This record gives sequence, C-alpha cells and structure tokens, in this order.
Amino acid sequence: MFDVPSKTLETAPLSMIPTLPESIVETQQLLEIMRRQDQFFATGMTLNEEFRRAQLVKLRKAVEKHEGSLLQAFAKDLRKSGTEAYFAEIGVTLAEIRHALQHLRTWMKPERCPTPMALAPARSEIRREPLGRCLILSPWNYPLLLTITPLVAALAAGNTVVLKPSELAPAMSQAVRELLEDTFPPELVCVLEGGVEMSRLLLDQRWDLICFTGGTEVGRSVAQAAAKHLTPCILELGGKSPCLVSRTADLKVAARRIVWGKYLNAGQTCLAPDYILAEESIHDALVAALRAEIQLRFGPEPLNNPQLPRIINHRHFLRLQKMIAPGTVIHGGRCDAEALLIEPTLVSANDRSSPAMREEIFGPVLPILKVKNLAEAKAFVKAGEKPLALYLFTEERGEQDDILRTISFGGGCINDVLVHAGNPELPFGGVGESGMGAYHGRHGFESFSHRKAVVRNNTFMDLPLRYAPWGRFKDKAFRLFLN
Repeated sequence: MFDVPSKTLETAPLSMIPTLPESIVETQQLLEIMRRQDQFFATGMTLNEEFRRAQLVKLRKAVEKHEGSLLQAFAKDLRKSGTEAYFAEIGVTLAEIRHALQHLRTWMKPERCPTPMALAPARSEIRREPLGRCLILSPWNYPLLLTITPLVAALAAGNTVVLKPSELAPAMSQAVRELLEDTFPPELVCVLEGGVEMSRLLLDQRWDLICFTGGTEVGRSVAQAAAKHLTPCILELGGKSPCLVSRTADLKVAARRIVWGKYLNAGQTCLAPDYILAEESIHDALVAALRAEIQLRFGPEPLNNPQLPRIINHRHFLRLQKMIAPGTVIHGGRCDAEALLIEPTLVSANDRSSPAMREEIFGPVLPILKVKNLAEAKAFVKAGEKPLALYLFTEERGEQDDILRTISFGGGCINDVLVHAGNPELPFGGVGESGMGAYHGRHGFESFSHRKAVVRNNTFMDLPLRYAPWGRFKDKAFRLFLN
C-alpha cells in the first residue's frame, strides 16, 4: 500500500542518459536522481505516518533477509567474526529500527507549548516536518551500523536520502547498495558508490542536511562545502577519547571492559578508549590486569587467532606500526604486514609528544600514562580538545560527579566503555573538534526534522490593546502583561 509509486514520476530511466565522459555522466546521473527525489518529496507522501512506518518495516526485513551476504562482506573487508558482526552491527541496527517503529507516532505528534498571557487566547505548538533531500556519508569501520542508523532517522522523519558508503570497505559498500536497492526506489533512497571524486561531486550540490561520520579533517571539508549553501550538518568525528582509572576502581572489571572496548574491531572504533590515565598507586596492578585479560581473550598468539579483525588497509597499518615505538611496548606489539594484523598492544607514554599520543589511534594500540591523581588526569584531558567520549573507572561517587561536571565531552560511561552508544534513548554525537549534532532514537528524528513553531489563534475575541494608537493606558497594560 505504501510502496513508492515510481510510475508517477514521469522521467526517463537513468540508463537512458546519453553516453558521455565519466565525470559528466556521474554529474548528469546525480542531478537526475536529485530531481526525482525533489519531485517525489513534493508529492507529500513522506508526511504520512503509515508511509514512514512501512519504509522502516521494509528496511528491517531487508537487513534480516541480507544477513548472510552482510556477514560475508564483514569477513572480507574487516575479517570480523560472525558473532562480532552481529552483536556490534546487525543486532544494534535492528534494535534501532524497532525503537523507531515503537515510538514513531509519539515523535510525530505536535508538541503543545505554554503560551504567555499576552498572547491569550492563542495556543502554541511545535510541529516536526522533514527537511527534504538529505545526504549521508558513512565510514568504513562500522559500515552497516553507521550507514543504516542515520538512514533510520532520515526515513522516520520523512526525508529522501542519497547515501554514499565508504570505498575503503568495498565488499560492505556493495552489500549495502544491494540491500537498499532491493528495498527502495532511488526516488526515496539512492546509494552511490565511489571514491573521493564522488564525495566531492556530492558535496558540490545543495542538500537540506548532510550527515557525515569520519575523521576531523574531512569533517572540516564537509562543513566548508555545506556552508556554501547554508546546509545544516551532523558531523560525527573522533579524537583522543581518554579512559581515567582511579585508585578506587575495581581493576579486574576495569581491565576486562577496557580490553573489550579497545580491541573490538581491532580498535577501529571512534568511541574506543584512545589512551589510559592511571593513578600511579594502581598503575602497575592495572597493567598486569590488562595483560592478563588480553591473553585470556586473544590467546598467547593473537596473530594466529582467526577472530582477530584486520586493519582496513596497508596505509593505516603502516601508520599504526609507527606508533609502536621501540622501548615503549608493555605487551604485544607484533604485526603481520601481509595479513594486515596487529596484535592487541599496550605501550607506555609520558606526554602528548609520545608517538601514540600525537593523533587519534584508531587501531589496537593502547598507550598508558601514569598520573599522580585524578586532578592531574583531569587537567591533562582539559588541556586537549574536547573528546568524543570519556570513560572513568572509580567507585567514589564524588569523583564521578566531579569529572562529569567539569569536563566537556560528547558522551561516555562510568565504570564501562562504549555501551552508551547502544542506548537509542541517548544522543550519539560530539562537541567541539569531535563533532556537532547527534542522532540515535528520537535525537536522530529531531536532527533530521525542522521544528516549526506555530501559534493558533481564534477570531471570536480580538482585544484592541495591541493596535495603535498608543496611550498611557496601553503602556501600563503592556508593562503588566510583559513583566
């Protein structure tokens, strides 16, 4: 009932565009796709709750249907095991869709707002309306989750979408394209594959919203391109997310959770702990607990573990290898260049000049810095850019409240890592250098919507107070009503 009626869009198929040089063909195809999406959006079908609900149901069924091909693509690009791929990507994606379906009607309802006495007897409300044609640029590290989650928000809010997966994960890019082409017509959702030139072509166009997940430097380029058209952006970037470990922490639990969160996906997670600040009184005990936990989870020879994910490409492998400086390795450090594998590694660091502290790591290398106390750790974090995530392990409520109150960061956990991103009720986003805007659950619906302010008045009462001419009586009345 709520399939997109492609025949109502009286346009020639994209395949009938004349043969031209490749760059011109891509431009012509993109402009045609954009025109079709604008034309379909103008029909008003996406304003309908049942239409939006139907698209989300189709998307959920498509992810379930394509699970096998997705698992194969995860293994091919990132060497992810089926279990890790499901719980870290497919399962979380399905949960996001279910959450949107459960709450869509509530999200779409107009929101009543108080009205000041001066505007009586009017009523005020906020109505959410779709922004229009949105562009989603997704990354390679979580190529399903970080593609479909913003798409869920865009469809729930009633938008049309052009989506570009990362070319660095080609098998997943193809799998996502096939999944979405099998589910939606290009008038509603269109997937365009390609490299840097395709990204530039897309960013040269005018969009109603751009959602980008990736590195900070590319994020700046996206923001600059969007500024030309005054296009709003959601920028999910990264940075060096600290993990603070207090002398009061349960070190066994802390080590278990840090190792899990850091080495998931071979550390190629924007929210992964980037470095540890450990109080000196527990530093050695924490290192021992981390080493024991790594050996327990990955075995004595991690490079032979078939469940160890690979680094995405040779360039990133070489970049990470340089961070494992001679004389700094506490645990691990061995690499397999041919297989693009780096075993879970702990290194020591003294300050921000250490090789592993100069940039976001985005790999299985974890530097540990010794600090006198949490006050010194707090000062260290505040001296840098605002991180995407912050993690604190402590049993003292006072320490928890102090860190949460005095340090700015995108999101984080107390006595855990990463899991805040798994709650669709919480916004996922950064602050400052780590990004702007947020999505997940209602926060995504809001980000892909315009909040339209409306005052409803009636005509049976029309007080003359606001109309000229002015006088002493009206002056006193205004002061009474407006103060």
